[in-house]
Amino acid sequence: MAIAKIKKFTSEDVHKIAKLANIPITTHEQTAFAEGFNTTIKVVDTLFSVDVKGVVPTSQVTGLENVFREDEIDGTRKFTQDQALANAPRKHNGYFVVDQILEDD
Repeated sequence: MAIAKIKKFTSEDVHKIAKLANIPITTHEQTAFAEGFNTTIKVVDTLFSVDVKGVVPTSQVTGLENVFREDEIDGTRKFTQDQALANAPRKHNGYFVVDQILEDD
C-alpha cells in the first residue's frame, strides 16, 4: 500500500528552503539537492509499500541498555562563586558581564 503521490521537489523548492534556513546555495547545488530529495522520497514511498503484516514492531535490536548513575556533586571539584569570578575581566552582582552579539540581516 503506497502513500499518496507526493509532488516532486524542484530546484525552486530547494532555493526557497535554503532561503528560509538562511543557507547560501548555488544553482548547481539546488539541482543536486532536488534530485537527492526526490530519491529519498522515492525510497520512503517504496518502504511504505512493503507488506509488514505479522512483523513484530521493534525499536531496538542490539540488546544494549543505557547505563544510568545518580548525579552526585563532587565537592572537591567545584568552584565557589567567588572563585569562578576571581579572574573575570568584568562582573556585576555575582555574574560574568559579556558584550552583546547582535547581527543584522
